Parts: sequence; C-alpha cells; structure tokens
Amino acid sequence: MTAVPHAYVEDLHRHVGQVVTVKGWLYNKRSSGKLHFLQLRDGTGVVQCVCFKGNFGEELFKQLDTLPQESALTITGSVKAEARAVGGHEIDAQSATIVSVAQADYPITPKEHGTGFLMEHRHLWLRSRKQHAILRIRARVQKAIRDFFDDRGFVCMDAPIFTPSACEGTTTLFPVEYFDETAFLTQSGQLYAEANAMAFGKTYCFGPTFRAEKSKTRRHLTEFWMVEPEVAYLELDGLLELIEQFLSYVVQCVVKDRRPELVVLERDIAKLEKIVPPFPRLSYSDAVDVLKGAGHAFEWGGDFGAPDETLISEKFDKPVLVHRYPAAVKAFYMKRDPQDPRVALCVDCLAPEGYGEIIGGSQRADDIQFLEEQIALHKLPMEAFKWYLDLRRYGSVPHSGFGLGLERTTAWICGTHHVRECIAFPRMLEKITP
Repeated sequence: MTAVPHAYVEDLHRHVGQVVTVKGWLYNKRSSGKLHFLQLRDGTGVVQCVCFKGNFGEELFKQLDTLPQESALTITGSVKAEARAVGGHEIDAQSATIVSVAQADYPITPKEHGTGFLMEHRHLWLRSRKQHAILRIRARVQKAIRDFFDDRGFVCMDAPIFTPSACEGTTTLFPVEYFDETAFLTQSGQLYAEANAMAFGKTYCFGPTFRAEKSKTRRHLTEFWMVEPEVAYLELDGLLELIEQFLSYVVQCVVKDRRPELVVLERDIAKLEKIVPPFPRLSYSDAVDVLKGAGHAFEWGGDFGAPDETLISEKFDKPVLVHRYPAAVKAFYMKRDPQDPRVALCVDCLAPEGYGEIIGGSQRADDIQFLEEQIALHKLPMEAFKWYLDLRRYGSVPHSGFGLGLERTTAWICGTHHVRECIAFPRMLEKITP
C-alpha cells in the first residue's frame, strides 16, 4: 500500500487532485449537521478541512465536534482548489487522527485582549494569524539580507557579544561579570567589522545587539538584531548607493515571496512596490530647512527626535537618506567632511510612514591622531581601543559601513505599529518574560 504523502499547507497548490496528509493544530471550527469545517494550521498556513460524517465513525465525528482550539491532529484527504477558502485550497477529509486534546481554557480567544495580556502570553500569541504573518516576513527579511551580501562577495564574520568597551557611548551598556573583570553586552559589531574589512575587503556581521536605553517608545527594544556591512575603499557616496540597492532588494523580496502575509496584515503593497532606487537625499542642513518650513521649531546642531524624523520622511514615499549630520551628535569614529569640519560623513536612512531611522552609517575616520583625540574627548578607555587603532597604524584606508535594525525594518515593511511584535520574544525596559 502506497503511503499518503505529508504535505504542508503552503504547498497544497502542488497537490490539487491528490490525497495528502496535513499535520497541525485546530485553529477554528464550525459545524453544520453532517459536516464539520475544521481550520487546521501547520506553521506554513491555514487550510479548511471539510469532514463529512459518512467518512468518519460516529464516535470520531462527535470527538471532532467537541475538540478544543489548539488540539493537535492530522487529517488525510483530497486537495481541492477553492477560491473562497483561506489560502485558495481546502481538504475533502477522508480520515483524521487526534494526536492530543488541548485544555479547553485556551487563553487567547476571538474576543479583544489588551496588549499587556497578549505579551504575557507571547508564547501562545505567536500562533495568531497576524503575529504569524509578521514573523514569517521577518524570516524572509533575514534571508534577503544574507542573500544580498553573500551574492555580492561579502564574507559573513560575526562579532563577539562580550566586549571590553563601548562602541557608541557608555550610558547604554549592559555590564556583565566576566570572570575577574567587567565586560559589556555588545551595542554594535561595527568596530570588529572594520577589522574584518581590512582583512577581507567586504564583510558583514549579523546578530543580536543590546542597548540599555530607558526608552518606552514603539521603536525601542533592549535586545534587537542588526546587520552591519563594512567595506574597504568605500566612501560616503558609494555607501549611499549600497544602502539604496540593499534596502530595495530586501523589500522587493518580501513583496515577491510574502504577499499572502502582507495581505493578512492589510498592508498597502503598492507603497512597498515603489521602494526602488534612487532614494531622495537631503543634507542635514536641508532637512533642518524642511522642519522650519513646516513651522517646526528646530535649531541647527541638534539631533533629530522621532517627531522630527516623521515630519521629514512624510514628505517622501520612499526612504530618505539624510547625510552630513553635525559631528557633535554622532559617534567618535565618524570621519569629518573636509569641506565642512562641523559635520560628519554620515547618513541616516529614514523610512516613510513615520517609522523613523532604520539605518545609520558613515565613512569611518582613517586618521589615527584624530581617533586618539576623539577617544580622549569622549572619555573612553584608550587601552581598550589599542587594537582598533592598530587598523590605522597598519594599512589605513578609506572605509565605510552601516547598521540596519531588523525589527524596525520589519515593522515598517509590515506596517506594524510597535517593534515588540517583530521579534518572537521581545526584551524591553520592563519586559523580560516569557
């Protein structure tokens, strides 16, 4: 006897007219006399399984009618194309096996729940359709990031999570005991990526980073993922082009491969389809003029806050590249503009629709004396940066890189209000469980 193949819901279009087995959990159900309509989710999608009483014994048919949500079961049946069904297919069920019966008090019901309640039940909330769609899109963003760099000859070289010093400032570090000394959870892998670029030319690191900012905004997490490419012999203009190509590629991969999930989220896909090069570019000074022209009180020299970024980006339907910020509000390692030493050769990429900065990057300072002065000025421990200064002692070249926050980018692509929904188990100021 030929075994019935196991098929995933997302692959049912390949099995129309065939008998397959789907394995998953009961998402929803309704009954109509001699028919049960069971919605089964298997992690790749949801499919309706039509169970006719004549195909089942009396006892099993009754059990299916009383089965609680999230009970585990397998269903075997014929795949039919059905435009009205979720996912465009349904199963004409011939048999079923109950794997486990869930408790009847599943916490997340169809009624409205507060965000606090849902976050406390995050381990179960992940099963809901919108959360499932967001995290499927996140996974596709991750793959697109790796594909973009891998296909262009970048070498993935991940940076350490334990670091001896700050990358961007000492006030947002998480200290940890490291045997007989204090180490810190990394804020960024950038300094290590610079060392890798001096050895390999084009590199990137991709992993978790940690910021002890006491922020409660919809854009902040204390633990988030960041990808950080670094390229030797790349200057600011080339960096802007790399950002355009990279971000466009990522967005279009999601549009192509995760359209059903975007539909679940009711995302305006037409807005994403417009994300292609070139992107608008504004100098910091021009961006200040935009703010003032909109009646927004802002003085040259300050850093942009969330309301400022929103006001600037809402003028455009693509991400906007704001470059050459005042050096005083940026990190110590950024190269100054030879034409105007007040500003750094840096860029922030502001996503449209109010999502703010998703990329920050710069051309790195390549002069050892300048860096020594900046390390002292920022009261950073010189000894901890000795290895970093070696990169300027032995073969210093112009080089540039950026960091992209995965959760912020995913939130923008999904049209999700808060970044906490764009990682499976978010860590925030007052949130460390589950």
